[in-house]
Amino acid sequence: MTLARMVNTDKGLLECDLAETYGIFDLQALPLSKIATYSDGLRDNSRIKMKIAGTRVSTETLLLASAVDQLNFIAWSKTEDAQHGHGRPKSVVAVLTNPPERENESFTTADEFERMRNEILGK
Repeated sequence: MTLARMVNTDKGLLECDLAETYGIFDLQALPLSKIATYSDGLRDNSRIKMKIAGTRVSTETLLLASAVDQLNFIAWSKTEDAQHGHGRPKSVVAVLTNPPERENESFTTADEFERMRNEILGK
């Protein structure tokens, strides 16, 4: 992954990750090659790498959530509700991986509406 892509995606997240991981608070104090090396060495669950990958939670969190889902299903399957197909537990994985729904979004200007409309339509 290139430094340029990280900076173009979200420079602020990259700066936070470098500060947290390596204690680098002034990017101009180091040569560009060092910043590139340190950026490439960030863990896969760093803010910037997760944003580039389009993930909201780490793999470890998804595995734990999957285990909780399976345990909930096993416990539910032993109940009377399960025999009648009622009250199946909600998936923790689904909650973590699905983006939150927008609730009653309103716009104060026509420009805001047009921006959102174009975003939704992919323009």
